[in-house]
Amino acid sequence: MTDREAHLKSLMMRGLDGDAAAWRVLLTEMGGHLRPFFARRLFGDASDAEDLVQETLIAIHAKRATWDTRQPFTAWAYAVARHKLIDHLRRQGRRPTHPLEEAAELFADHTVEDGAARWDLGRCLSLLPSRQRRLIEDVRLHGLTVAEAADRHGYSVAAAKVSLHRAMKSLNARFAPANDGGAAHED
Repeated sequence: MTDREAHLKSLMMRGLDGDAAAWRVLLTEMGGHLRPFFARRLFGDASDAEDLVQETLIAIHAKRATWDTRQPFTAWAYAVARHKLIDHLRRQGRRPTHPLEEAAELFADHTVEDGAARWDLGRCLSLLPSRQRRLIEDVRLHGLTVAEAADRHGYSVAAAKVSLHRAMKSLNARFAPANDGGAAHED
């Protein structure tokens, strides 16, 4: 049991036994824990968060007799808070949202062509044995040194260099334009 849980549970037990001072401290401290809990879930809507803190504290007070003293207090209190949050969101008829300006990380930095190129590259590399494929991905795509990739995949550095060379030669033979022995001439 954490120190916070033990402390809050002790306050709750004393409050249930009629200790008004302990009850006030419990509600004050729970308010301090509930404010960030609601603020994170309401994306900084401070007025709604404060309303939910007050509703939750009232519910904790009103339903205190339903808490099983053999169970953790904070789990029960946060369950009450989650129910208050769900009720609030249902009343609002919406789901929590971020302003669009703050959602830049949801949008990809690549184009459709980038996705097609990655898909083509994946198909080409899938023709290689898995150890060679992973070695090429680490060195050519993820920027590891040959020594780092060799160590990661259980190769010696020399063996990794040979394997990379053979893999690149195999891909080149498979996908390079056919060379018919001479350069194309333009007239």
